[in-house]
Amino acid sequence: MNAAAGTLPSGPEINITPSPVGNSQSLRLRVSLVLTALAAAFVIASAALWVRDARTAITEEITAAHRVAAQWLSVSAQGTAAGDPAWTEARLLAHLNAVGRIRAHQLEARDESGRLLYTSPPSAYKPGRDAPDWFTHWMEPGIPAMTLHAGKLTLHLQPDPSRALVDLWDDVSAAAARALLALTGLFIGSWFAIHHALKPLEDVMAALDRTGQGKFDTRLPTDGPAELARLGHAFNGMARRLNEAVIENVRLTHEQAVARAITERLEADRLAIARDLHDELGQSITAVAALAGAIVQRSTDTPQIHQSAEVIRDVASRMQGDVRALLTRLRPPGSSAQRETLDDAVRSYLASWSRHHADIELSTELFAGPQPLPDDITLATLRIVQESCTNIVRHALASRARVRLLREGDTLTIEISDNGRGILPAPGQAGFGLAGMRERVIGLAGDLDISSPPGGGTRIRARLPLTPLEPPAPAPLPEGRPS
Repeated sequence: MNAAAGTLPSGPEINITPSPVGNSQSLRLRVSLVLTALAAAFVIASAALWVRDARTAITEEITAAHRVAAQWLSVSAQGTAAGDPAWTEARLLAHLNAVGRIRAHQLEARDESGRLLYTSPPSAYKPGRDAPDWFTHWMEPGIPAMTLHAGKLTLHLQPDPSRALVDLWDDVSAAAARALLALTGLFIGSWFAIHHALKPLEDVMAALDRTGQGKFDTRLPTDGPAELARLGHAFNGMARRLNEAVIENVRLTHEQAVARAITERLEADRLAIARDLHDELGQSITAVAALAGAIVQRSTDTPQIHQSAEVIRDVASRMQGDVRALLTRLRPPGSSAQRETLDDAVRSYLASWSRHHADIELSTELFAGPQPLPDDITLATLRIVQESCTNIVRHALASRARVRLLREGDTLTIEISDNGRGILPAPGQAGFGLAGMRERVIGLAGDLDISSPPGGGTRIRARLPLTPLEPPAPAPLPEGRPS
């Protein structure tokens, strides 16, 4: 690569290799947790419905058993209370002992003094086991106990859903264990599935990292799933456009640097010529004028020599005027220690120009502002105005000309127009004056437009930014390529 030009080399596109990306870990974790949480919510909702139905079923079961037991005991107690010989108190207790445990109930019999005469035996189903108290309290059907009087006996029938609740607790515990196992499997399966699905994103992250480092020759593969293919096409298009933009920016930066160097060299040459004109030619003309004046004074008695000396003095005087005019062009107003505003500098030059070209009607609109502008802006504006006015005199055959300066925010517009025959140079065929004008404008990051309006004549319009230009940063080089 040419370091002065700053252009980027061309070569084969580099395909990226995957690199570990830490952010995808958190994405996998988040998505896996979300999926597991959704599944857990579904399981919990289903379990709540199932437990509700189970509670309803237990309530219905206990209610039905309680109704049957209550009817049987009511008949027995009524017989005992009525003094039926078949249902004496002794025979009732013997019958209760023979029946044993009543399904899903606890039965007690007491005498008049409250002494316990009989209690039903405990259930033989899952003995010694009970559901947790909180679960029992939550799931109990809430059926009230029943008290019956059978003569001198008092029968107390208490519904007992403990065995059904033990069954339900065992079912809930087993279902919870299976659900926990399933959710764990879902989480692990989601983790690995999402890891596999997000693996191509590591290529994308690596490509973005390389592009962020200025390696715009990075490309993504465009095969695979449709979404990743579209992402690859979009990224590759973006990378190509960035590469083209960097190359164009480097080219423009190089052109501006070249234009700035040419302008500075031209100004140095102008100043050198101005010094030579002032120091060498100016002094020589002054000496010739002085000698001619001396000859005029001493040749009064020789008319022929006297007249020739007068002519020489007049020619020397005109040459001095021409030299001053050239110095005005080469050393523009405002270049001295006492800085003028741009309006004053342009107005001073146009006044001198108008005196030498009184046959061209000149109008001015100067609104560049009351404060002095940067030297490069002032000098470029004066050179544009000078070159344009010179072209009007040499080529336009115009009778009217207009010079306009307008500052709008951070932009200065310079417009010179005439009513002459018009000049519209073809691209690449502009004269040295227009080429120098364009180089000055490019060097200041402005734009120049040369046109011939429909009404005839020529219009030169330049726009210059007034914000200071920062020195261009060197363009990044692709890794592994020589500069």
